[in-house]
Amino acid sequence: MELKTKVIAENGKQELTIERKFDLPASLVFKAHTEPELIEQWMGNKVLKFEAKNHGSWIFETKNPEGVVLFRANGVLLNIIENQSFVRTFEMENTGFPVQLEFFEFQKISETNSKLVMHIIYKSVEQRDQILKMPFAQGINMAHNRLEDVIREKD
Repeated sequence: MELKTKVIAENGKQELTIERKFDLPASLVFKAHTEPELIEQWMGNKVLKFEAKNHGSWIFETKNPEGVVLFRANGVLLNIIENQSFVRTFEMENTGFPVQLEFFEFQKISETNSKLVMHIIYKSVEQRDQILKMPFAQGINMAHNRLEDVIREKD
């Protein structure tokens, strides 16, 4: 199965770019990244905190059925331009991975189509390469597929 979400990672660089075209307006893709109830639906994480403002913090968490935390991440939102872009820090707790910096751009292609471009900068090439060894590309593609489904269900 072809992945609609593309992960571009040049050898020897401590960054990567993620691109995805959506059959959705840029404003709805932006909304799916900044409204807690939508984030929970497509990401599958519980949103413990989400302050959709400059210098606002966020915390996401996933627990197993027994209540054990499987995943927890946090960060700060910066430079929010509604329906266009934002920057966030991203820290996966209890993993040993350093904080990463993520730039999100929501590009309008037409009234009903858009492109999401995420540019992620890691502390080192080694950290980026460790992330890429995980099922990272498949996971983000599945999440983006779910995002499309959730937004279409809302319309």
